[in-house]
Amino acid sequence: MGSVIGKKGESSRICRTSSKLEVKMAEAMKKRAQAGTTLKSFDNIILKFYTIDRSIRNCKSVFKQFDQDSNGSIDPEELKRCLQHLGIAMTEEEIEDLFVSCEIMEGMGMKFNEFIVLLCLVYLLQKPTPSQTKSVMGLAELEVAFEALVDAFVFLDKNKDGSVSKNEMIEAMSDTKSTGPSSRALALKRFEEMDCDRNGKVSFKEFVFAFTHWVGLESIEGIERDKKDKE
Repeated sequence: MGSVIGKKGESSRICRTSSKLEVKMAEAMKKRAQAGTTLKSFDNIILKFYTIDRSIRNCKSVFKQFDQDSNGSIDPEELKRCLQHLGIAMTEEEIEDLFVSCEIMEGMGMKFNEFIVLLCLVYLLQKPTPSQTKSVMGLAELEVAFEALVDAFVFLDKNKDGSVSKNEMIEAMSDTKSTGPSSRALALKRFEEMDCDRNGKVSFKEFVFAFTHWVGLESIEGIERDKKDKE
């Protein structure tokens, strides 16, 4: 898995989140944490990576459907139409907060990996407990992947306060079967990759952004841009 930090300045832009949205996400995660987690070790999380990654990549068609001008990004108006089509009821302010929070390159529109992070946050805010059987957005495969990411975060968040600390990451990885660096060193490396604002705590948004980098979702866009340029 690679580093979550890419181009210079990207780290700080990932961390842009309105205080209202940040509070809502933390509260939603606390409620979800009450249901517990099915995971027993960090190795269980790693084993789910391939399935989650495949499910997310299979939803590229959804992104293309709402990228109506086919420029490789989704703008605020396209996002509003997308959420409306998916049956997600949110206020103008909530949609704007989510867009600003997930658009890394300000003014450049939302790329595929950013779009996935946004939908995952919507999933968390709209469906805080796994016991709810009703689909949030009518995308069953993607929602299963999102639930797996939420479940993984709940496993890492040992004190259930809606964020993951460095000590919690070390504890979570203490029983990993990694044959490389020590579990502590690996935990510190992974934590550094996730903690983009360096405040000593990892939010669910930071965790999901890290995941999209670990599995190389942004590389899809790079490959597709290269193909388009050659056409």
